Amino acid sequence: MSEPAYRRVVVKVSGESLSGEQGFGIDQPTMDRIAGDLVAAKNLGVEIAVVVGGGNIFRGVEVSSRGVSRPTGDTMGMLATVMNCLALQAAIERRGQPATTLSAFVMPEICELFTRRAAHGALAAGRIVLLAGGTGNPFFTTDTTAVLRAAEIGAQAVLKATNVDGVYSADPKKDKSAKRFDRLTHSQALDGGYKVMDATAFALARETSLPIIVFSIAEPGSIGAILGGSGHGTVVGG
Repeated sequence: MSEPAYRRVVVKVSGESLSGEQGFGIDQPTMDRIAGDLVAAKNLGVEIAVVVGGGNIFRGVEVSSRGVSRPTGDTMGMLATVMNCLALQAAIERRGQPATTLSAFVMPEICELFTRRAAHGALAAGRIVLLAGGTGNPFFTTDTTAVLRAAEIGAQAVLKATNVDGVYSADPKKDKSAKRFDRLTHSQALDGGYKVMDATAFALARETSLPIIVFSIAEPGSIGAILGGSGHGTVVGG
């Protein structure tokens, strides 16, 4: 495999991807495979931080539509990301790779508080860093969290792991004529209204000049392939 294209990245993993075929909760074989991919990518010499969604456990937007206030629903969703990060940390550590969960919420009995200093220190010590609790604020998605944290810790790119192999003009599962893009600018992604990430995340990435690589995590080794330049995905940047 060629030299990694980036030396420090944030990998965004959706909560739904952790549920595998069961559609809810955590599918342990899927969790173990993703953990293995992260460890393999780390062994390429790349410093890796991970933002995990919580949609496999709880979706704040959905529950708020049924009467719970949006700030309360979003907070519950952010707590779900903490559970996912702790589970992923355990799976990573079972492979002999040190990992640390840093949360946007103060919960010292469970994990450390996220600060830039703590994140830099853990990455420099060779640990995979799990970034939990979203931004710590309602109305922001974990996609936006991934871009924000990447900018804060000086990451060179955001790797957005999805269930499709890039950005398409329409949902390729519903529209067979959907066009796949190899590359888009941030402005093109915003103007096109592509749903692979929310507009706030794309706008922040444009402002901070962070490339976003959208790829499928369904194939084992996909994270390392993207880092090595042989992966199949869409680069959003420029």
